[in-house]
Amino acid sequence: MAPCSQTVAVVGAGVVGLCTALEAQRNGFQVTLIDRDEPGLGASFGNAGYLATELIDPLSTSKTLYSALSMWINPHGPLSIPFGYIHRIMPWLSRFIVAAHPKTVSYGRTALQQLNQAAIPAWKRCLANIGATDQLVQSGYLLVWESEDKLEDAKAHAAHMGQWGIKTELVQGKRLKQLEPEIAENINHALYFPQAYRVKEPYELTNILFSAFEANGGTFIQKAVDGIVPNTNKVLIQTKMATIEFDYAIICTGAWSKKLLQLVGLEVPLEAERGYHLTIDAKDIKLNHPIGSAERRFVMCPLDSGLRVVGMTELGGLQRKPVKRRFDSLRHHSRQLLSRLNDPALVVSEWAGYRSTLPDSLPIIDKHPHYDRLLFAFGNQHLGLTQAAVSAELVVSLMTSSSQFVNLEPFRVDRF
Repeated sequence: MAPCSQTVAVVGAGVVGLCTALEAQRNGFQVTLIDRDEPGLGASFGNAGYLATELIDPLSTSKTLYSALSMWINPHGPLSIPFGYIHRIMPWLSRFIVAAHPKTVSYGRTALQQLNQAAIPAWKRCLANIGATDQLVQSGYLLVWESEDKLEDAKAHAAHMGQWGIKTELVQGKRLKQLEPEIAENINHALYFPQAYRVKEPYELTNILFSAFEANGGTFIQKAVDGIVPNTNKVLIQTKMATIEFDYAIICTGAWSKKLLQLVGLEVPLEAERGYHLTIDAKDIKLNHPIGSAERRFVMCPLDSGLRVVGMTELGGLQRKPVKRRFDSLRHHSRQLLSRLNDPALVVSEWAGYRSTLPDSLPIIDKHPHYDRLLFAFGNQHLGLTQAAVSAELVVSLMTSSSQFVNLEPFRVDRF
């Protein structure tokens, strides 16, 4: 364990940064958390609340590439690339296409499976340490299909999951209605994941993590970081108000990480991927499980705040305003799965935020190649909440030179 005199700055107060700050505290460090916004207000605020450990396939596969055009031109499709941004994203798209090579996909799948397999145990440890295990719910998960002719797809996916030790049950008819009485009649079949987890409420979870961090003596600075100067003995963090010296620093700034890495001489092909959500105040519509649509590619999850509907992949950078029709698409899709949502009186809130996405779908969990005291944990794409606690344990183990329970070679910062 590191002596209590050692200091670490964790830059980024989303769920990955909060878990990292707590893990550093548990290892004896004096931790300062730095973010330009209040804790938990980025992508951590808007996620579905579902811990999607079964998502072990990288986003870039031959199947994805074959379906990309149809997803893009579909007015309710899950993929959007604004025409005015295509020229800027072409280098990233080129890398994404190359990442669909079968060997690259297989390598990435193995890496994601190892990380996701360790995700729930890491969350249990994190929450047990702060007395908040009630925030984790073993809810199960339903992946649904509407088309009868997609039954073989479900069976093939179940077999694929079984190869990786992920338990599923193919459900139809009475069994499906028993699991989810509110499900629409047009749902033909589903895969049930009985061992799946969700959290009660993502934003409340970040508040609990932050309260525990402060109770453990942590310091929070709400300032934007303008500079990072690492050397062999220290890391200087610069804001407009001050320059602060730390023994270590860990960058956990999600979609904003690319600019910070450029300050320390590193280029990573990180893209900001905007996601959209609706939160529906639907107290009379009881959903027992998180539900994902295999065909429509979105997720609904019951949370304390209401029914969360999350979807869309919009690759358009960090500057564009949210597009209203994306929210309309989420309304359209959710009503196809839960017909009782066709009620104009329901109160619905809208939100859009940014995920950090790399072409190979793998996060970065690593040290700077030249400065051991500067570390990174970001780029978890759609799995930021899922992988937050395990990413925290792994990046802190790098900082303390402890043994790792996951092979970190696939997550190197200089792999591109």
